[in-house]
Amino acid sequence: KRKWLQCCNVGTPGFEGSYDFFESWGEQDLADMVKRDRNHLSIFAWSIGNEVDYPNDPYSHPVLNGEKKEGGFTQASYGGYKKDAPDAMRLGDIAKRLVAVVKKYDKSRAVTAGLAGVAMSNETAYPGALDIAGYNYTESRYQLDHQRYPARVIFGSENRHDLPAWLAVRDNKHIFGQFLWTGIDHLGEPGRWPSRGFYPGLLDFAGFIKPRGYYRQSLWSDKPMADVGTYPLKGGATTTDVWSALESEQGQRKNEAPSMDAWPIWNYQEGQQIRVVCYTNSPQARLELNGKVVGEEKNYDEKTGIIFWDIPYAAGKLEVVGLDTNKKEVVRHTIESSERPAAIQATVIGGKAIESGGILQVALQVVDNKGLPVVLSEDEITCDIAGHARLLGMDTGNNADMGDYTEYKQRVYHGKMIVYVQALGKSGDTINIRFTSSWLTMANVTYSIK
Repeated sequence: KRKWLQCCNVGTPGFEGSYDFFESWGEQDLADMVKRDRNHLSIFAWSIGNEVDYPNDPYSHPVLNGEKKEGGFTQASYGGYKKDAPDAMRLGDIAKRLVAVVKKYDKSRAVTAGLAGVAMSNETAYPGALDIAGYNYTESRYQLDHQRYPARVIFGSENRHDLPAWLAVRDNKHIFGQFLWTGIDHLGEPGRWPSRGFYPGLLDFAGFIKPRGYYRQSLWSDKPMADVGTYPLKGGATTTDVWSALESEQGQRKNEAPSMDAWPIWNYQEGQQIRVVCYTNSPQARLELNGKVVGEEKNYDEKTGIIFWDIPYAAGKLEVVGLDTNKKEVVRHTIESSERPAAIQATVIGGKAIESGGILQVALQVVDNKGLPVVLSEDEITCDIAGHARLLGMDTGNNADMGDYTEYKQRVYHGKMIVYVQALGKSGDTINIRFTSSWLTMANVTYSIK
């Protein structure tokens, strides 16, 4: 298989994988995995592979030439059919062998795989060997393949975050769900430096919900919800000084589609043109600033799933109000302009009593003198521990932070941080944790060991 060696989707891929020992160990490794994990209730299906059918990587088939036969296509990245490449028909034979291994040790669960070259795999016995067929980024074939293979159970096994990918699931009853790549940011597939991982998740490395997490919530939540984010528009300066002009070029163009990655910031230059985006499942929404309507009622946008307004910035309380079809308020969400950082707030996740060896989690938020979150804060926080415990890490979710997150000092990102501490003492011991930063009021947390 081709593997990106420089960074994700950059450079020339090399060839790495398990080919050299697959025939000897593939079935044995699969059997060991099933026997090891079959008693875990979280498992609903066993996967025998992911994207092993990627066209010409290494398997090939004449259908890749995109000839007149319906369903043919060309693979632009690596060309059409390569007669000297391994025959794609082998995929069906391998799949049948692996499915038999799984069924030998667990007949209670379905067997699946993530297909990347669905049109090519359809020419083989591969999809038919599966109980449920996963389609990776192949929403365009949901309808066609359902008509051709009405008994095939299909789901999105790897999908983009955009609205069309979601609508392909929502609007096709024969598609039972989708899996996003990714749900949470992970320490792999990094881009060019500085990048420590893959950053399109609904949650960041620290487990905090990102704006696109709230966007996704608006797509499937049954309860009324709304979230608001902002960013500057290019060319939105209302003054002629050089710094305002420069700032006005940071952001999107006015005619660009609204973003699903708008952070809840309401601190800009007075009069600067700002796009306010609303992620909501309400049929309509309006925008208020300091109690006055600054954004007219707008209907939910079926094309983007986002309601937005472009307004000049003014400090204060910005509120989005979700309305039902009768224009009755059903939900409201607020962000406010903050002052400068003044204090650290510490929130314990879970109880304050923990067993020895357990993990303590503390969420930190930098706030101003009114207790409002300072989303622009990048203050450095130091963690000090008194008692039998050790720091495991301080993570902010910042993909561009290439520092060592096991150190006792870290800078917050969007004003936030999560801290992990392992309790090591005996029952009755007390652990005191202090968080400090220059000019900020410190925070203290006390735990007791059960």
